[in-house]
Amino acid sequence: MALDRDALNQALLQAHEKGDGAALVSIYTTAADQSEALGDVDEACFFLTQAYVFALENGLTEAARLNQRLASHGREVVQEDLTS
Repeated sequence: MALDRDALNQALLQAHEKGDGAALVSIYTTAADQSEALGDVDEACFFLTQAYVFALENGLTEAARLNQRLASHGREVVQEDLTS
């Protein structure tokens, strides 16, 4: 799901407005993927952090994968209890 910056921002605003945690995780992860592909690790990690927080808040299984991605960039410690 590739989105231009304006479409991404609009999708985030709508998901926040609806309180749709699963959509927020997906959209923030997409934003992180795009930033990482462009070589902007700092921006990617910002978006990954947002996705991670919403995944944790909503009890989503994506939290473990997001934690691993943040850890691979030195931004988080691997949380073993997320993988079970």
